[in-house]
Amino acid sequence: MVETMGRKQKSDLDPHKVIHVDFGMSRRLPHDLPQTPDQDLPPLPSAREPITDLFSGTEVCRLLGLSRGQLRSLDRTGVVSPSGRRRGRRAYTFSDLIALRTASHLLEHNVRLRDVARAVTKLKHTLPKVIRPLSELRVVSDGTKVIVRGQDGAYEPSTGQMLLDFEVETLRNDVVRVLRPTVSRQRTQSAYELYERASRLDESPATYDEAEELYRQALELDPYLAIAYTNWGNICFRRCNDKAAERLYRRALEIDGKQPEAHYNLGYIMLERGEPGEAITYFQAAIASDPTFADAYFNLAMAFEHLGDEQQSRPHWQKYVQLEPHGTWAEIARKHLL
Repeated sequence: MVETMGRKQKSDLDPHKVIHVDFGMSRRLPHDLPQTPDQDLPPLPSAREPITDLFSGTEVCRLLGLSRGQLRSLDRTGVVSPSGRRRGRRAYTFSDLIALRTASHLLEHNVRLRDVARAVTKLKHTLPKVIRPLSELRVVSDGTKVIVRGQDGAYEPSTGQMLLDFEVETLRNDVVRVLRPTVSRQRTQSAYELYERASRLDESPATYDEAEELYRQALELDPYLAIAYTNWGNICFRRCNDKAAERLYRRALEIDGKQPEAHYNLGYIMLERGEPGEAITYFQAAIASDPTFADAYFNLAMAFEHLGDEQQSRPHWQKYVQLEPHGTWAEIARKHLL
């Protein structure tokens, strides 16, 4: 099988840049590490999604602009009470936040407490029945009735003048902006700095161990750093641990389904495995995400030739030569076009 050499872009270390990897067989080492992910990767944590979080009274007051006295009053009167527990203490769920924002808006418009309590009670009974994600909902009220709307309309008809109209997504975004920015930003920055250090070490066998450990640390801080999974997978591939590499590439695509390098790398593994039909799908996906990905055209042409379809391979040989007109691989592509 003819192999192509990829390229790894490191000039500006942009986290959104495509990283094309050198997959020459001469670089692969028959070596495994205990830290290599030989088992299935754990599910991505849901704690990043504010809708699954629990909130203290102090956090709720910061988020909604309520005083501690107002929050206690809503709890004491039974309008909105914390329905979850965090570290053994009562805590507010995201559904409670929706109810609290609804109640506070209606009270600001001088709606009677009794009517607010009735409307919020109806709201709290409606939310658990909603199948769609909470963040896709909109809450509106005319002061006597609260209506939960989906993108395709209301769950019950609305009447009268609207005193309240907010998208639940804006509440979710407020949680991130007001309550989560410092930790999230710090963790993301620290994870990316570890990724940068690892990416300078992951091409030399002498520093594979250190690079792997840095990628692992980066992903502990930010499990959604897709490029770190891909680069860690490249190290596994070079160590001849294709199964671990495949798991890491698939995790990268679980996070970023349009990442061209992960699609390409999976295609390369499938081609090596003798599954050119599967490889074609991945190479085509890589090209769809990055139409300038020359190596993907080269290996896509190879995959079609493995299937005996020279006619399908020709335009991809031509595209490779167009993108990479010089070098050994360009000469190989030209020979296939004769």
